[in-house]
Amino acid sequence: MTKALMSQREFVALNAMLFAVVALAIDSMLPALPQIAASLSPDAPNLAQLVITSFIFGMGVGTLISGPLSDSFGRKPVMLACAGLYILGAAVCFMAPTLETLLAARVLMGLGAAGPRAVGAALIRDMYKGSAMARIMSFVMMVFTLVPAVAPLMGQGVILVAGWRALFLVFMVFSLVVHTWFLLRQVETLPPEARRPLSLSKLAQAARELVTHRIALISTAAQALTAGALFANLSSMEGIFREYFDRAASFPLWFTVIAVCAMSGSAINARFVVRFGMRQMVRRAYGAQVVLTLATLGLFHFGLVSGNLAFALFLFWTISGFAAMGLTMGNLNAMAMESLGHIAGFASSLIAATSTVGSVLLAIPVGQAFDGTPLPLMIGSLVFSILAFGLSGLLRK
Repeated sequence: MTKALMSQREFVALNAMLFAVVALAIDSMLPALPQIAASLSPDAPNLAQLVITSFIFGMGVGTLISGPLSDSFGRKPVMLACAGLYILGAAVCFMAPTLETLLAARVLMGLGAAGPRAVGAALIRDMYKGSAMARIMSFVMMVFTLVPAVAPLMGQGVILVAGWRALFLVFMVFSLVVHTWFLLRQVETLPPEARRPLSLSKLAQAARELVTHRIALISTAAQALTAGALFANLSSMEGIFREYFDRAASFPLWFTVIAVCAMSGSAINARFVVRFGMRQMVRRAYGAQVVLTLATLGLFHFGLVSGNLAFALFLFWTISGFAAMGLTMGNLNAMAMESLGHIAGFASSLIAATSTVGSVLLAIPVGQAFDGTPLPLMIGSLVFSILAFGLSGLLRK
């Protein structure tokens, strides 16, 4: 890319919209879960939660594939191929006659969403390095984090006007617009001479090195536990608002409040990580989450809170869980990558893919245990937090 063709501001905006393709496909589906359950799985409404986790599973698998492919064939062809998979998956979702078909198509959408997730990050690495790269990524993430805050409101509006299937038309149109912008304005950032032949033996060698790296393994496991708690929360949250608190109509508004408040995690980490160090920030965040979750679970289990007080406590606990992502995930990934610079691209893809797929496998049983109360979610989150806290104590060189 040349700056004559695209300004830095446009580059940031384009990459933010590419990342938004992913967020939109997850968070705008939350208000649709009751309608999907009523249409496709009326006898087992909890199965509708798999619409969220199946997409994330596909994205995790796709991250492992799209990153190395873009190193071999260039960023633009792989990004556009992923866009084709995403749009095809959304089209099948729109027409899906059964829940099984819908879930399979959501996996296909997830595979396509790995393009913006993995290749988008590679585009930024190609163009910027060091502090400049961090600055650009911060700008991208500032825009990107606004999408989850408004996506449920958008989803609810589409559902009220045209039904839940129309959401997939929105996904198709949004992806088509963003990737057309990408096609017309973004030039290839990885020249042919910088590309690496796709070698399964080299990938296997890098994988062997990664799985024998103690810090990387611990970090990946902790990331899976952290994201597992988040995805379990996303799967169960709408049902908790609807069945336990009787606030289905206002759920998108409250989700916006949660998402905006949870941004504080990244801000707190940015302010204190230099002072305390990455390891201490991670350990303190997990320790606080264990204590808070245990206390909240006890209050709910013994019926010591009710009404508006119970709702306020649940909101605070949920915000803290979302904020924990900002306090831990970036630090964990940075620690994992500290001594893996020579295989950074593949290591980053493998860590992201493994932690994402692992988080889905952890989140599904918790989501399926939903019984109309927050207790299964809190119990699952407590187990994940305790395990992550234990792992954080092993994050020493």
